[in-house]
Amino acid sequence: MPIRTNRGRAAVYRRLWGWPLRSTTHLTISLVVLAVLMIAAGVLIPKVIGDTNPRTGRAGQISVNPDDGKAAAPGGSSRTTSGPLPTRLSEPRESPTTAPPNGDAMRVAEQFAAAWVNHPQGITNEQWLAGLKPFSTDEFLPTMSTVDPANIPATRITGQPVPITSLTSSLEAEVPTDGPKLSITVVSTNVGWRVSAFDQAG
Repeated sequence: MPIRTNRGRAAVYRRLWGWPLRSTTHLTISLVVLAVLMIAAGVLIPKVIGDTNPRTGRAGQISVNPDDGKAAAPGGSSRTTSGPLPTRLSEPRESPTTAPPNGDAMRVAEQFAAAWVNHPQGITNEQWLAGLKPFSTDEFLPTMSTVDPANIPATRITGQPVPITSLTSSLEAEVPTDGPKLSITVVSTNVGWRVSAFDQAG
């Protein structure tokens, strides 16, 4: 027969809460049951309330679908490719190729050296640069604009240019003077061979 009064329910609750305190055995059984319930809750609750998103695996871990972000092909299917992705450079760059010294490049190196040592007394920097201009690249010539021709330690060429390195598109030659040797780099441009750098080899 169901309990219909609050006083009857209170009596039942007192008996249930008082049962573990009746003896040490009852208390031990109650603690064991409570521990089992807590362990079961700790195992079951994460599974029940865990992430149900099909794109994720276990709770807190996100799995990546390799097809994400790819456009679907006609018909609703997506196409994937296997293997490593191509690198930015699909073809290796060609390395410089050695070649016999180009006669035109050698002549330009000699003509540049002849213009470099040509600095009669009183010549201005502008006049001296005008002699170098036909044999120099447009980028290199401005670097000579601060040179005082009166300080150049040579007045004439004393020998033929000697090739040091020779490639298909550039050449380095040494030109002897009555001062330092000139190490001259000549490059191939769309207007012919031109000097792009030089140094005094000593």
